[in-house]
Amino acid sequence: MAKSKSAFFCQSCGYESAKWLGKCPSCNQWNTFVEEIVEKSPASVPTWKTDNTSRKLSKPSKVDEIQSSTERRILTGDKELDRVLGGGLVEGSLVLIGGEPGIGKSTLMLQLALNLKGKKLLYISGEESEQQIKMRAERIKESPSSDCYILTETSTQNIFKQVEILEPEILVVDSIQTLHSAHIDSTPGSVSQVRECTAELLRFAKETGVPVFLIGHITKDGAIAGPKILEHMVDTVLQFEGDRHHVYRILRSIKNRFGAAAELGIYEMQGSGLREVSNPSEILLSQRDEELSGIAIAATLEGARPMLIETQALVSSAAYGTPQRSATGFDTKRMNMLLAVLEKRCGFRLSTQDVFLNIAGGIRVEDPAIDLAILIAIISSHQDIPVSSKNCFAAEVGLSGEIRAVNRIEQRIAEADKLGFETIYISKYNLKGIATEKYNLEIKAVSKIEEVFGLVFG
Repeated sequence: MAKSKSAFFCQSCGYESAKWLGKCPSCNQWNTFVEEIVEKSPASVPTWKTDNTSRKLSKPSKVDEIQSSTERRILTGDKELDRVLGGGLVEGSLVLIGGEPGIGKSTLMLQLALNLKGKKLLYISGEESEQQIKMRAERIKESPSSDCYILTETSTQNIFKQVEILEPEILVVDSIQTLHSAHIDSTPGSVSQVRECTAELLRFAKETGVPVFLIGHITKDGAIAGPKILEHMVDTVLQFEGDRHHVYRILRSIKNRFGAAAELGIYEMQGSGLREVSNPSEILLSQRDEELSGIAIAATLEGARPMLIETQALVSSAAYGTPQRSATGFDTKRMNMLLAVLEKRCGFRLSTQDVFLNIAGGIRVEDPAIDLAILIAIISSHQDIPVSSKNCFAAEVGLSGEIRAVNRIEQRIAEADKLGFETIYISKYNLKGIATEKYNLEIKAVSKIEEVFGLVFG
């Protein structure tokens, strides 16, 4: 009997070591090494293979001699998913979807499987039985698709046997942490198993041209569980976000080899599944009967998608001595920087005030173009003066109080014009080259934060 071999793996990044280490030299995390058996099984174990004799020998080629061709894409029928993927699902691509338990990952993939027409899809589940999937399918769609096949299996060898028989055009795996390969003698979900199973599915996708969706678990920190190398192996990484206490879900592209990263798709969770939200500005802007202080509208961009979002601020006297600074959906450190600009450049004394900031709709924004709207909301709450709901803002604020230009300003202006806003405040350095006459709203270009306060608050 062959002697079993073992190695130590970092559970955070997948770094391999012959002995146990307290601190990972790759990701600098402490106490993340666990021992796993890495002995390979006999070569006779069936796995995904191709005929090596018929494979062409790769040779180096000059860049100018390589013939370029556009990748073929499969439209999934879900406009939000197609947008996040970069215009559709690329043949032979490996897509990883991560998210919290119960957020709707399995519902999204099953909904895709049931609504996809003209494509044979195999849905592999290692977590649910066929009866459970059938119940969910009936809840999502009254007449489930006949081209969707369900397989409850966790062994990759058995999965590939069924794949060779069925020959599906799309493969969905729910989830990668439940699969195990006979090549690795360790438990499902371990670093070596996740890496080996993903490698087998990657070879299958690239050699057959069948796109593969992988559903992955996440850690308590929100990162996709398993070694970090898993995210480097796949072509696309999608993060499914949202609060389970709210109905809206956000599908965010973190990595995409075939499209723009940081793209965004928005869904509404209903009893019958996930509904696409084609106009996110409608859910991110509150409907109110009267003007309220502490609210300003910002024109932002998520990927290639312009959106109008509502920034809410509350400024009140500090009741416990030390002022509180709290931000939801925005970087707290950047908010503190903007508060320092107000104190130093504009003379507002906020050092004794509690400041609370919230981005409505439960989304997180990192676009610097919302700086101006945040300052307007803070001053509106501080002075208790409401800002007109027909005004919006799109500009970055510098440390000297200057209004800085932002990218793709015309998309922001066009979105504000489409939604019926009357005035948009931008940097004067963004005004060059904009055909202002083609928009129905008034474009006000400013260079200093004091100018904006004078125009908005009089």
